[in-house]
Amino acid sequence: MADPREMLFDVPPWEGAPLNEPRWRWWPGTQEVVRVLTHDRNNHGGDGRVHAIVIHGTAGRSSAGAMSVMLKDRAASWHWLIPDENEAPHGIHHWCTAPEYRAAWHVRGSCSHPAVHGGALSPNTWSLGIEVVNAQNRIDPFSRWQVERTAEIIRYARSKHPELRHVVSHAALDPERRTDPGPLFPWDKLRELVLAGGNGARPRRRVDRV
Repeated sequence: MADPREMLFDVPPWEGAPLNEPRWRWWPGTQEVVRVLTHDRNNHGGDGRVHAIVIHGTAGRSSAGAMSVMLKDRAASWHWLIPDENEAPHGIHHWCTAPEYRAAWHVRGSCSHPAVHGGALSPNTWSLGIEVVNAQNRIDPFSRWQVERTAEIIRYARSKHPELRHVVSHAALDPERRTDPGPLFPWDKLRELVLAGGNGARPRRRVDRV
């Protein structure tokens, strides 16, 4: 099994046209409260730009359970949520839960990694967060589609945010408290998919946001 604390890789600059985001939907009710659950990227000394994507695992078996942490408890927030294989949207669409131009609360502000954005603190100000629904119990595998969709989102984000250079696990940024996305996450496969096709591609056929 892989060590989640060592899950990170860099990506070269994107040289092609921007890609359209793969098919997605807003999680119901998120848009009404999102400004309460996020903050301006220029806060805490940020430069307003995205430099990294952080991969998380939910430690639960449903998207609804994950979203209760965000919408009911208001204890955290993130930008995208990828449903599990036992949920209807699996294989069809992922959920958008916060706009990319806002900083979500998915990593502690005191966390950092020397190889990620120069060891900067306040990672929420310079990162995007992807939550992947998974029980995190060492017996619940990630589906192929979950990994492929995660890679698609990262490639989309790379093509849109010129300064994005790092893909990193939550555990690598906060090794004393977090282990997600867990040792079963196929990190090498994710890296392969993200880097497949070089640094650019023809734009996707535009898909209307639903």
